[in-house]
Amino acid sequence: MTSIDLPDELPIPGPLVSRLDGPLSLPRIVFGGGALSQQYNSDELLASDTPLRTVQLALRYGITAFDTSAYYGPSEILLGNALKALKDEFPRSSYQLMTKCGRYGMADFDYTPGRIRESVKRSLKRLHTDYFDVVHLHDIEFVCTEVAPRRTGNHTPALAEDKAAYGLMDGDEGKVRGEGDQRILDAFAELQKMKEEGLIKNVGITGYPLYTLLRVALLILHTPPFKPVDVILSYSNLTLQSSTFLKFAPELLERAQVGQLIAASPFSMGLLTGVAPPPWHPASPELLAATIAASEESKARGTSLADLATGYCIRHTGGNIPLAVGFSRPSEVHECVKVWREIEIQGENDMKRKEQEEAAKCVFMEADVLDWAWASPP
Repeated sequence: MTSIDLPDELPIPGPLVSRLDGPLSLPRIVFGGGALSQQYNSDELLASDTPLRTVQLALRYGITAFDTSAYYGPSEILLGNALKALKDEFPRSSYQLMTKCGRYGMADFDYTPGRIRESVKRSLKRLHTDYFDVVHLHDIEFVCTEVAPRRTGNHTPALAEDKAAYGLMDGDEGKVRGEGDQRILDAFAELQKMKEEGLIKNVGITGYPLYTLLRVALLILHTPPFKPVDVILSYSNLTLQSSTFLKFAPELLERAQVGQLIAASPFSMGLLTGVAPPPWHPASPELLAATIAASEESKARGTSLADLATGYCIRHTGGNIPLAVGFSRPSEVHECVKVWREIEIQGENDMKRKEQEEAAKCVFMEADVLDWAWASPP
């Protein structure tokens, strides 16, 4: 099967998602493959033709980059099978593939060089490709040595008065702080070897705590052979509830010399969709309650929290920073592109949308959870 032309797989007429400046020339929106897993969807949906139809529609809209992981259950297999089925319409050269290695379960991490290589080769087979555009080390905070004065709260003081406590002082960039840091360096070095072999074009790291991403990026840069991280993917740090990514981005780009940043999960792993998040979500009771209140506030103003969350992130990315959005079904692709088009056309002139966003953010601020981060690892 190479084409399925049901009505919801045909793009609504209008501009296609554009590509950004930057070393990877990524599309404005990246397809987040984490949604194609049991963490977010039923076995029934995953076993249907919905993933194929969703991938086809995204490609037809110009969403030509995919982010997945060995950790995301069947995601790599579903994406690989869909892309293989669509190869006549969309050959490998027409899209970019990003995956992750090192994490394989809730508490299953293996960063040994041999397992890293084995994982990447398995992912190549699953995705029916002979190279990846990006391979990330997945959720590095679970492996590296922990350096932080606290695990929850607002961590932007790591960029100023609390630099030392977060291991970010000038002059300490190349300091290996324990066995965990060395495991990161060894795994990263193995991915660099695979890059030299042509199996990987870019090597990256992912995780939740921004202070950890910055410290490890600096450590890699200041460790022989002194090459910067090509790509960093940060999730749930550029949302209506927390926009701390915007404060860390200049440090990552300038001080750590990271080539490409990707902001992922505008819904903060299902928290900001306007419906109950997955039961495993790490949000505190206070944050969960504030999210319900923000959703009600949005409804009262004639919109939805999901719509505002999408628009806010689209408006605050751009330049050379794409937004990775998890898609499960064609309707979600249609809705995301609709919001993107509205933002592109209206831009900063859409005062009503901005007012609605600020009203939702005020709910989080009044609950004292604006820019609040949960602990990772828990």
